[in-house]
Amino acid sequence: MKSTPLFASTAAFAALTLVTGASYGQDGQSTLAKVQSVNLIAIGHRETSVPFSYVDAGNNVIGFSQDLCNKVIDAVKAKTGHADLRVRFIPVTSQNRISLVQNGTVDLECGVTTNLMARQNQVAFSDTFFVATTRLLTKKDSGIKDFPDLAGKTVVTNQGTTSERILRKMNEEKKMNMSIISAKDYGEGRSTLETGRAVAYMMDDVLLAGTRSLTAKPADWVLVGTPQSSEAYGFMLRKGDPEFKKLVDDAMSQTMKSPEIRAMYDKWFMKPVPPKNINFDFPMSETMKKLYAEPNDKAFE
Repeated sequence: MKSTPLFASTAAFAALTLVTGASYGQDGQSTLAKVQSVNLIAIGHRETSVPFSYVDAGNNVIGFSQDLCNKVIDAVKAKTGHADLRVRFIPVTSQNRISLVQNGTVDLECGVTTNLMARQNQVAFSDTFFVATTRLLTKKDSGIKDFPDLAGKTVVTNQGTTSERILRKMNEEKKMNMSIISAKDYGEGRSTLETGRAVAYMMDDVLLAGTRSLTAKPADWVLVGTPQSSEAYGFMLRKGDPEFKKLVDDAMSQTMKSPEIRAMYDKWFMKPVPPKNINFDFPMSETMKKLYAEPNDKAFE
């Protein structure tokens, strides 16, 4: 599926809003009603969050999140009766993803966003589709084995994330004197780490595994550290739209409860994936197996 630049996507959405005379939240029009009226759904995606949501060499949006998202898109097509439903892909970042969902630019954000109770005041979340833990990516010979080893060192994380909040709180409470760099995305974070500007990269373990696969020498890097939190990933949608949330949850739950989820998981976490065809070798945990057997949208904090 082709990705469309943000400026084009936003402009197109604004034009469509003018044509229909309303957008979600202005006159109570639901997401499905808006999608049906304009025959278009706007999907938010990440650009470098391997293997969940990223853009390949052909400018296609791919990943585990997107494969699940495609199931939701199929459900929307069936519900609206638009077999030819247009899909507009809009790249989002940690900084703008919530606001783009809130203001109607994005109908469904299919990336790697953690479901937090604090965020539920701003947006709604689908059922959880992945559980990760926050750890560190560092060079094998860096001497960094766990978080206390970061005292006096420079660390990179992603801006606007749970990891950034945890890291800054740790730095303040434990007086670790860390220098914290906040990257805009995983591409910038990886560059900061590889060029030696930071000794370690704190984020979700599975996404750090993805970052490691994109480095020049993946074998030089290792995941370390006691997990600091568990992250429940869900798709974001606007609050107060139970009909659309039910459709999203039903489509995801049907997939997660079926044998199809195992094949989908293995495709992205147990087999070589683009762009470097490296195997994450990230087996499905018991937590994940239980989640898929009984899907839910509970936040961990």
